[in-house]
Amino acid sequence: MPETPPDRPLLRDHSGHAHAPVGYMELFFDLVYVFAVTQLSHGLLAHLSWVGALQTAILFLAVWWAWIYTTWATNWVDPDKAANRLMIGAVMIGSLVMSSAIPHAFGKYGLAFACAYVAVQIGRSLYVARALGEWEPGGPKNLMRIAAWFAVSGALWIAGGLADAQTRILWWAAAVTIESLGPICLYFVPGLGRSHSEDWAIAGGHMAERCALFIIIALGEGLLVTGATFGQLDASLATVLAFVTAFLGSFAMWWVYFDVGAKRGAEHIEHHENPGLIGRNAFTYWHIPIVAGVVMIAVADELTLAHPLQPVHADFLFVTAGGMALFLLGTMSFKRISNRNNWFPLSHEAGLALVAALALWGWLAHPTTLAFYASATAVFGVVALWEWGSFHGGWLERMERRNLRWLAAPLRRYTDWRHHGRG
Repeated sequence: MPETPPDRPLLRDHSGHAHAPVGYMELFFDLVYVFAVTQLSHGLLAHLSWVGALQTAILFLAVWWAWIYTTWATNWVDPDKAANRLMIGAVMIGSLVMSSAIPHAFGKYGLAFACAYVAVQIGRSLYVARALGEWEPGGPKNLMRIAAWFAVSGALWIAGGLADAQTRILWWAAAVTIESLGPICLYFVPGLGRSHSEDWAIAGGHMAERCALFIIIALGEGLLVTGATFGQLDASLATVLAFVTAFLGSFAMWWVYFDVGAKRGAEHIEHHENPGLIGRNAFTYWHIPIVAGVVMIAVADELTLAHPLQPVHADFLFVTAGGMALFLLGTMSFKRISNRNNWFPLSHEAGLALVAALALWGWLAHPTTLAFYASATAVFGVVALWEWGSFHGGWLERMERRNLRWLAAPLRRYTDWRHHGRG
């Protein structure tokens, strides 16, 4: 990103991709989204059904788009400037209204949620467009195009807020679909044309750090649920084991994301010739399933602690296996983008296979929730240790040197096929 022009005092003053530190104002802003993630997980827990899952997915996407677009905005504007702080404060109060309305967004507070969300997205986009000089004749129109897309989806949000609950889900599903397609379509607007990834020039290190912090927020929800639920229970062997298992699951997910993916992803976007494109693909899109998976696992944490010895039921199977699959799919796709060989981590592919086997076992055998969740945690542990050993320790070479060629040989053939056969 170029240095701040003298007539653009609200923009960040940095050159290159790595010099945009995360500020205290941004960390303060994230506190609202700690609350939002809590509301989402509790909402899903209270409505464990296909309809409840769809409603939670729509609200989750709204929360994500509000947060990630603000992250892009604070990559361009300087949060330490007074006017920008007031803008962020306005986005915070709008986001707080959204978060407060989440439990009844498909009930009596639907219009409040919609109005707050639309105001956040359009208001922030127009403000940043003004700061970037897009209101001036002949200037770039990237944020103006984004505001136009939010105006279209915003009409659907408001219409849904005015509709009954059954129709609202259709209006809002259409709205988040439009918003999800915007970056892919480069925000094409008749008369304004389309954006280019070069228009999204960003400080890559800032984007990577902000998204990593949101993963911490989501993982923190799991720890909060684990501690709060355990504190209300009578201590027994089953509840203590559930408590330990839930913590180990969160720890393993942290390891899977941060040991290799976060650092390599940050380095990749910092040194890429087109960081805006990586910011869109790796961080804006592929972090959606990662965060969604963590939120679902937080729900599984509470269910396991509350009913450790009950047989696995369909709802528990859905949030646990579904959350695992989303998390692994998101992390492996994120890591593939920053992998010089452009292929998925073998450890994550194996993890997805184990998730499928685990889901089949849970569906057919109906083990206790504690046994199933302990197995799920073991899968995350296998993925974390496998990738760690492969990336840091060269475990395949060690197996070949220690008379384990019978096991190493098929894995070596498979990795060679992936490298040469897939390109």
